[in-house]
Amino acid sequence: MARITSVRTSVTVTSNSAYSAAARRIIINWAKVNQPTGTPIDDTKIEPLFVAYDLTRSAFSASERITVEDWLRKMARLELQSALTTSMTARNNWNSHRLKVAGLIGFLLDDADLITYAVEGFKTQIESNLRPDGSSLDLHQRDALHYHCYDLEPLLLLAVAARQNGIDLYHYRSPNGASLAKSVEFLVPYCDGTRTHAEWVHTKVKFDRARADAGEKGFSPGSAFDPREGRRVLELASLFDAGYKRLVAQLYTKGAVEYPSWQAVLNEIRK
Repeated sequence: MARITSVRTSVTVTSNSAYSAAARRIIINWAKVNQPTGTPIDDTKIEPLFVAYDLTRSAFSASERITVEDWLRKMARLELQSALTTSMTARNNWNSHRLKVAGLIGFLLDDADLITYAVEGFKTQIESNLRPDGSSLDLHQRDALHYHCYDLEPLLLLAVAARQNGIDLYHYRSPNGASLAKSVEFLVPYCDGTRTHAEWVHTKVKFDRARADAGEKGFSPGSAFDPREGRRVLELASLFDAGYKRLVAQLYTKGAVEYPSWQAVLNEIRK
């Protein structure tokens, strides 16, 4: 059976049934009320619920599972429909998040069609979004490593779930030489202090300029990329390349801590 986690419900942190009951109540209420729209940057935020359901599914009755899984399938179906466009959102970070949502639901429900869509879509996304030098379409569009990270995070989460099911996406190299591993490596000098980047200076997106004009913190043209914005990318990547663990610890604590974040603990479990 496909899974998106690496531990079973019986060994998940605690055996206290009050927690699984609370998760069950919350997930069912979401499934009954939430109306998916097919907008990936909205649906991507529901990822923790996917994981919670994967861990607590045994606490759901058969009818409750139907309610939740019909809702998840609707979400995935709308995500696939939203990809049928010639706009930039079919290739930029939106599509990375779309593939993550479809893939996690696919692995969660053991849906072969969704898994195939996500895996093949991942390979296409690597070729159309990432460059052989490790940079990304989003970086070139927005002139911001902030969006380079936002583009890589969902691809890494999909790669983690795929790894749990015997599929190596992290090291996949497209015909043009691009790969997720290369694009993570591209970020490293901006996180270890070797290089700096002035964000948003040459962005091609009006929304970025509107946020800057509104005084939104962190979106002022010329503001320096904060290396801590790369922590999530690097801690996910450290599951595949342990060489990143030291830098992750530095970005979290500025010291040598073996498990500086919860993700580091999960990585250890997933080995």
